[in-house]
Amino acid sequence: MNALLYRLSRALKQANYWVTAQIAMAVLAMLRRLPTDKALNFADRAGRRIGPLVGRHRVALDNLRRAYPEKSEQEIQAIALDMWGNMARLAAEYIFLDSIFDYDPYAAKPGRVEVSGERLFERIAGEEKPHIIFTGHVGNFELLPIAGATFGMKVTALFRPPNNPYIADYILSTRRSIMGDLLASKAGASLALARILEADGTIGVLVDQKFMHGLPTTFFGRACETSPLLPKLARQFDCDVYPARCIRLPGNRFRLEIEDRLKLPRDADGTVDTAATAQLLNDVVERWVREDPGQWMWFHKRWALSASRKKRRQPKLA
Repeated sequence: MNALLYRLSRALKQANYWVTAQIAMAVLAMLRRLPTDKALNFADRAGRRIGPLVGRHRVALDNLRRAYPEKSEQEIQAIALDMWGNMARLAAEYIFLDSIFDYDPYAAKPGRVEVSGERLFERIAGEEKPHIIFTGHVGNFELLPIAGATFGMKVTALFRPPNNPYIADYILSTRRSIMGDLLASKAGASLALARILEADGTIGVLVDQKFMHGLPTTFFGRACETSPLLPKLARQFDCDVYPARCIRLPGNRFRLEIEDRLKLPRDADGTVDTAATAQLLNDVVERWVREDPGQWMWFHKRWALSASRKKRRQPKLA
């Protein structure tokens, strides 16, 4: 009986995934018929209307109130709406990625995409040594691997596929067509990334996701757990680590920025301090988010703690 209920539950879950994916694909197909700017602006308006109706909106508002206790409720609500507009644009931009990325360093007139740090991109591409480039879920972060490929960088980007397998297949096929090598975040991914660095390759990693049983850190002054993957790889290969981000600009334009390599904190013996490095990554992303909070995903449960750490944080009863 239990086995039958389990199979039924799995079947219902897959059916729900399929229906959700069909609706999403239908919406994207409709947007594809529109000119790019009209489609993206429509997605923004729709996101601002639909976002507040979903359960994750409450999570976003709670996170924003905790992160910005000095802001008014009106300001908090405005940031949340900006976030939903940003997320809706990001979803719609998947179908326009090939036309949105029009960066040309020799163009007389700037296009949709401008790049800050061209010489850094070129230098990294020309160096025969391992590199790690990290970013967060800000702006349209999907444009960064495309920029790297434009400058001749051979980047393998680590990504976490959506839970919905049908949507995951669509996104993966879209990404692979223009982004180069991709590696799904699953068992064995860390070993695969280590092999790439060992061969003097470059990897790209998102560092602002929830990671249960990760390294204890803070983000916006609140306790959270951060993946040890990047700090451990940086320690193992003693490689250069660069921050990079995408910033949305008015008029459906973007600025891609790569910053100078980080000076990683080190232990007394000179090796990379993994815990301090994880905190440094959080500090960089927090700086980005504070500059434009509406371009980050506040509905993410970034501050969720593993059960053992929650228990340790509880005050002892007298």
